[in-house]
Amino acid sequence: MLSQLLAASVYDAEVATGMSFIFGMFAIIMIPVLILGIVYLIGMWKLFEKAGRPGWNAIIPFYSQYVLTEISGQEGLLFLLIFIPGVGAIIWQIMVALKIAPAFGKSTGFAIGLILLAPIFYCILGFGSDTYLLDNATNTQSPFDTQPNQDAQTANNPASTPETPADSTTPTAETPTTTESENPFQTPPAQS
Repeated sequence: MLSQLLAASVYDAEVATGMSFIFGMFAIIMIPVLILGIVYLIGMWKLFEKAGRPGWNAIIPFYSQYVLTEISGQEGLLFLLIFIPGVGAIIWQIMVALKIAPAFGKSTGFAIGLILLAPIFYCILGFGSDTYLLDNATNTQSPFDTQPNQDAQTANNPASTPETPADSTTPTAETPTTTESENPFQTPPAQS
């Protein structure tokens, strides 16, 4: 009976040692992956803000890929390539990186960096002094955005558009001035 008890405790110790090794290796691998994921999200957040999009769009799975595809100047539904098993996500990453780099004034070499070392190069774009060069026609507003697009705001606000001479209220040779008797908003003088 004692020999069986000792054999069971040795077996338990071996299992526990093996399990602790597996969990230790998992932690060694997952901690750097978690850190790279956080760095990637921070870089994407800043990149989205530079492109005129809310930064929180970067943390929503699949929607962030849709928005990144639009920021690159391509049709947003191109992000559906990531659902093709095997090479779909790789093809999507290459297509977006080759368009994002010129959208911020960078070269093809920088696009290769976006493909191979995405977290680092997205942080460089997000925190760097580069500006987003694409026009706002390709930068459409998301239905989830709480703040209106700047161009849509100025188009609907006539006070923000500069006045042209035809809209001016100062009289010119073509527009006659009104006299006191012709002004319908002026009260008539009191009669005594």
